[in-house]
Amino acid sequence: MAKRKFIKSLKIKKDDKVMVIAGKDKGKIGTVLSVDKEKQRVVVEKVNIVKRHLRPSVNAPQGGIVEKEAPIHISNVMLICNKCAQPTRIGKKVLEDGRKVRVCKKCKEPIDE
Repeated sequence: MAKRKFIKSLKIKKDDKVMVIAGKDKGKIGTVLSVDKEKQRVVVEKVNIVKRHLRPSVNAPQGGIVEKEAPIHISNVMLICNKCAQPTRIGKKVLEDGRKVRVCKKCKEPIDE
C-alpha cells in the first residue's frame, strides 16, 4: 500500500521576495518563480543556477549549454517582509472583515494586502 503524503499549506507563495538561508547560495535574495507543494520546493530567481546540456532539436537548432534555476527546498528560504525589509518568520491572522492574512513575526504587519 502506497504512503500518502500530508501536504500542509505552505507559507511561501509565488512572487514573494525571499532570502536563501542555507546552501551554496546563502544570503542571496530573489523572487519566487514557482512553488511545488507536493515536493515542498521553490524555484527562486537567480538562485541555484545549474547548467543543462541540450541536444540540437527543432526548438534549439544549435543545442549547447543552458543555465537555468533549479528548485531548492522550502525550508532553505525565508520570506522578506515588505515593511521592515528583513527575513522573518510568518504567522497567520484573521482580520475584522474575515480575511486570513500572513503576518510578519517581527513588525506584526500583514504581508498580503
